Amino acid sequence: GILPLDSEESGLCEVILVHEHYLVQKPEKVCWAAAAGAVRDGLRAYTALHYLAQAGPGRTVLVLDAASPFGTIAVQLAQHRGAKVISTAHSLEDKQFLERLRPPVARVMDVSHGKADVAESCLEETGGLGVDIVLDAGVKLYSAEDESTPKSQLLPHKHDIITLLGVGGHWITTEKNLQLDPPDSHSLFLKGATVSFLNDEIWNLANLQQGKYLYILLLGIWNSGLENACTSSAAIENTFSGEKKKAIFWPQLDEPIPLYEAKVSMEIVQKNQARKRQVIQF
Repeated sequence: GILPLDSEESGLCEVILVHEHYLVQKPEKVCWAAAAGAVRDGLRAYTALHYLAQAGPGRTVLVLDAASPFGTIAVQLAQHRGAKVISTAHSLEDKQFLERLRPPVARVMDVSHGKADVAESCLEETGGLGVDIVLDAGVKLYSAEDESTPKSQLLPHKHDIITLLGVGGHWITTEKNLQLDPPDSHSLFLKGATVSFLNDEIWNLANLQQGKYLYILLLGIWNSGLENACTSSAAIENTFSGEKKKAIFWPQLDEPIPLYEAKVSMEIVQKNQARKRQVIQF
């Protein structure tokens, strides 16, 4: 659940008094480690694909760095809603992981060696029409020589994103320092495209939005159909368009970490070296 903005108590307590309207019930078959490790990625994916872009049948979704914990949930949620998914992988292992997903991803582009042209591949896959929804994992803002970190070398340039975006498309970015020049804005204008910023903290910034946060937890993520989440799989029974569907979601969770290893785990996360969600087991 959540603590409302006017809460007088801190969440760092062994016991806390919270009104039941700010909580949703955790299914009995879901262990606490799985719930803690998957809730943030599920919240972000549902925010992006439901509230910001309305993914659905007949739409094409590009998920960048799709083998990450967030990307894995986003791919499966987009497929569950009937969309066609294209993805990028940052290593051969990531590519093999994505190719094993069921239902299969339409195309997986390995960008680890710089050989794959993301824009060209997406236009080829869509018959030149472009992608309807782009969910990035950050973008290059400058030329290649100005990007120093190894991770930035694997990201597409913002011009590539604009090029592969279709008419009326949605670009959902996690790049908080995104800078668009007038020619970039003009290209987006001609396509009638939109740029949305994915900030999953917005639901807690206003009392009006906190109900939507709980709605996501209740219907979009932890519905009564969850099963076997403790073995890194979660069967989610959602009610999209009034029709119940069951899907198997595989969150990227690492083994629970004991409390005495929390400091080391935090350092790994802060250095962006963790490829799976880290869960501290008390």
